[in-house]
Amino acid sequence: MTIGIGAAGPNAGLAVFRALAAAEAVGHGAIGGFAVFAVLTADGRVIRAETQRGGSATLFTDGETTGGPPPPEVASARFAALMSSGPDRPAPLSQFLAASEAGLVTGHRLPNMPGSDGRPVNEAVLSAMAEGLSAEQSLQRVLNADPDADAGMIALGPSRGIAALNSSLVAARPDLGTATRASKEAAVCVLHNAIRPAADLAPLVAAIAIETMAPPSSPAGHAVVRTGTPLALSEANQVILGPDDVAMLVKTTDARILTGRHACAAIYLGAAVVRNGQLLGHTTMEPNVLVEDGHIIRLSGQSEARIPFAAKE
Repeated sequence: MTIGIGAAGPNAGLAVFRALAAAEAVGHGAIGGFAVFAVLTADGRVIRAETQRGGSATLFTDGETTGGPPPPEVASARFAALMSSGPDRPAPLSQFLAASEAGLVTGHRLPNMPGSDGRPVNEAVLSAMAEGLSAEQSLQRVLNADPDADAGMIALGPSRGIAALNSSLVAARPDLGTATRASKEAAVCVLHNAIRPAADLAPLVAAIAIETMAPPSSPAGHAVVRTGTPLALSEANQVILGPDDVAMLVKTTDARILTGRHACAAIYLGAAVVRNGQLLGHTTMEPNVLVEDGHIIRLSGQSEARIPFAAKE
């Protein structure tokens, strides 16, 4: 009946917003209604947004316009979390997402319900983080002490990391979705229930978030390949550049495309880009190439293609 998303990293605010929009576009069930959203800014401020109906489509407004992205200060925040489900939940919606300068606690099911000590379990987790415990330690302290809590939670904050944990009660449900993804600079956790497809949605949502925070690197350069460029058989796929970064030769491992006429991937994804014997990087895009008798005739219907390549590791 809910989905919780938490993200830590560059543009985490934009990441969780896009992740929710992806869940709404693909998922069916308890989605597209209320949403409560919070970010923690670099100077320790909590900025919130909420809506009772429409999910990501009504969460942020710009004048008379709804459906836009979060404002820059929110989008660029390094810590962000949200919880969303069907429409019209009890006010205040802030009860579903605990937040302070120590961090953010979101989740699914009922993280606002009192735990064994009488406090809402999300507030108890936030309090543990305020004491200096990590996100993982805080979740374990609260949920291990209250295995029958009807909640799964995601906790995150500065110097506290990010973690997700379902109570023993919730972990036994048959309709759960869970995912955690991380890169060098970013991490995201997703928990949901009562949204289909149960097992497959969370990994997709997490992938959308992580790519927003850690997008593919900008190209180190472009290899210019033109009509007439010759092909040669080689043990490795390569694009050999001249001093002007225009390809003089394309090397391929596929002997079949060296004779006759073929529509193919003559410049294969990941091909080495070489100039004067020096490796510059590897291609990150492959055009559809028409070849005839060992020469390039067209590149994605054009006479020239600028093929980006990433720097060598």
